[in-house]
Amino acid sequence: MTALRPFIRDRKSKDGISNATVNRALEVVRRILNVAHQDWRWLRGVPKIRMLKEPRRRVRFLRREEADRLIAALPAHMKPIVQFALSTGCRAGEIHGLEWSRVDLARKVAWLDHGTTKSGEGRGIPLNADAVAALEATRGQHRRWCFTFAGQRIHQSSAAWDKAKQRAGIEDFRFHDLRHTWASWHVQNGTSLQELMELGGWRSYEMVLRYAHLAPEKLSSVASRIERQPEAASLKVAPRGKNVADNATFSLRLVN
Repeated sequence: MTALRPFIRDRKSKDGISNATVNRALEVVRRILNVAHQDWRWLRGVPKIRMLKEPRRRVRFLRREEADRLIAALPAHMKPIVQFALSTGCRAGEIHGLEWSRVDLARKVAWLDHGTTKSGEGRGIPLNADAVAALEATRGQHRRWCFTFAGQRIHQSSAAWDKAKQRAGIEDFRFHDLRHTWASWHVQNGTSLQELMELGGWRSYEMVLRYAHLAPEKLSSVASRIERQPEAASLKVAPRGKNVADNATFSLRLVN
């Protein structure tokens, strides 16, 4: 771990990145060392690498009425962008980099380029009616890019985003939280975590577990799998005051 301290210090001071990002790099180093020790037998042992403390993962999402207020407060060119984010869960970079050549409205699918995704791998996304409507609203505005402003590709959210949030009364909300909102709405409406992982392009199941608590009622059917209600009904204790024969019958029922 001592040998990694300069790396950690430089990454945090020069690049200004978070502990979570540093930890992802440390996990790669730890994996390489484990393989060198366990599989290749190049090392006698593996030094312990301690992960940096990370804040609890933040899940901020909008209610439906809040999303409607936000969209109503946005300038015209941002409305379809936010609508598309809420209906697909795409990140800002994925939306801004979406090209018409990668959209098939007839089949209701789009393909994200590997250069725009966080994982560095391209993926396909299904387009629901809201996503299609968002794209239809911008069709014909630019030959290449799906979402533009004044004839130019958008690279990042503008000050108009912050002003719209103020007008809508939305606080503590980032553009990336639209993805959290999309995921939360899915889970609350019955989408399984496995399905959500595939839809959102997450690599690990752990990434979607943060949304599991949003739909505890989904476990109701699971809890009912071991119900013994017919048997439990026959185990009701007779009220006090009944005669001994009744109690004896109840005891025999239990034994049998």
